[in-house]
Amino acid sequence: MTDTDLLIRRLIGGDKGAAARIAARAPTSDEPVLLVAAALLDPTAPDLLARATALASSTRDRQLTAIAAAHLAGDHERVDALARDHLADQPDNVLVAWIAANNPNPERTPS
Repeated sequence: MTDTDLLIRRLIGGDKGAAARIAARAPTSDEPVLLVAAALLDPTAPDLLARATALASSTRDRQLTAIAAAHLAGDHERVDALARDHLADQPDNVLVAWIAANNPNPERTPS
């Protein structure tokens, strides 16, 4: 597990110091996951998500940036669908699970 992975887990666990460290590292980071976390913490800084998207070279990172973009745009149904698909293949992605958990449930029609 990398330092960034531990930092993301600390953020999800509620460590306020982790949020400050993510924000401090974001200006010079080339890690899509860290930039996505920073974008979620500061939705008024669209350049963070844009950089994450530009740097995303793996399917995992490209899906993460798409899920974060949908979340920040308030597209709850898209977040739900993308996160479910992503987590089926990448169940260890705690940042996507956290985004999905903080996404208001889209209205569902009875089956």
